[in-house]
Amino acid sequence: MSFFIGKDQAHSGFSAEDEPALRVDPGTGEHIQFETSDCSYAETAEKGSSDNLTSLMNPITGPVYVNGAEPGDTLIIDIVDITLGDFGWSGYFHGAGALAGVMGDEPYMRQVPISDGMVHLTDTISVPARPMVGCFGTAPATGRNSSMAPVYSEGGNLDLTYAGIGSRLYLPVRVAGAYLGLGDIHAVMAEGEASDVAIEAAGTITATVSLTKDFSVSGPAIETETEVIFVGLGDTIQESLANGYQRAFRFLTTQHGFSRGDAFTVMSAMVNSALGGPAGSAEVPAGSPLAAGSITTHHVPKSILRPAA
Repeated sequence: MSFFIGKDQAHSGFSAEDEPALRVDPGTGEHIQFETSDCSYAETAEKGSSDNLTSLMNPITGPVYVNGAEPGDTLIIDIVDITLGDFGWSGYFHGAGALAGVMGDEPYMRQVPISDGMVHLTDTISVPARPMVGCFGTAPATGRNSSMAPVYSEGGNLDLTYAGIGSRLYLPVRVAGAYLGLGDIHAVMAEGEASDVAIEAAGTITATVSLTKDFSVSGPAIETETEVIFVGLGDTIQESLANGYQRAFRFLTTQHGFSRGDAFTVMSAMVNSALGGPAGSAEVPAGSPLAAGSITTHHVPKSILRPAA
């Protein structure tokens, strides 16, 4: 059996106050399809400005209430497939992103064709599509987390290229039911997303949901075929690096039997780090288009892992 959640079931964030679009039992292997929207980009292109938009910016689809999920559990999402529409969007919003100093005041929005598995960036440059889920998360214990910025320990607008087809996402559960939301598909994105907007695209994410009570995660993690990737969050890059590295250290020592010294030595040689998406992990200053804080990623090769003793 499969379930479909339409893009009309969209929200601007993650909250247990939202009515669930779907209730599912975890671990059944049933496919859930999350349809996503690019209406805000189309509206910006039509108006020539992102001021006073009537459509949601960076909406997430859901939420999905996971039966039996309780605070302290870990939600596991397997990305089975991501389908794309016929085009995506590249756009510059005034003052946003690392290129603001050279883009200036004039807005820019480009519709980017997608066909035959290729993303046609310009008349002469086309690249293979590498679709990914940019925004994923669960509800906080109270209130609402934004689907724009900042990013929270429950997830959010992470914009990490590793969250693609075949990847497994791990998220903490803070409230009964978890309240999972997915959205913000990218057809292709460079690491770090310096522009704040890569090739954003509407489409459908197909995923399965399972649950474990055997361990808790303190923040988002991603498992690929070759790596377990821990997301670091902090108000500065150094805080984010420490947060992510310490998460990886605890994973090695508590779940895979590494001694303190072995974990230290192996991590110093084998665990790489990188900058993550631009949405940040601190409160955004009032009136600022820029995200605050830092996101980092910390990559544990699965080749070094061994079962816990």
